[in-house]
Amino acid sequence: MPKQKTHSGSKKRFKITGSGKIKKQQAGMRHNLESKSSHRKRRLNGDQVISGNDLKQVKKLLGR
Repeated sequence: MPKQKTHSGSKKRFKITGSGKIKKQQAGMRHNLESKSSHRKRRLNGDQVISGNDLKQVKKLLGR
């Protein structure tokens, strides 16, 4: 049986922490930044831990 390949798009978007959680960049920081408040931009700029609902699917894409 062949080896499971890692999904190329997923490996660019997700990072695995030391404890095994998966982090992603939050949406909303690509364009129209002039109209967003500084507080909102600071909040969106940080990484976010993936919710439990998506965890199984993302781990499968990463080959874990």
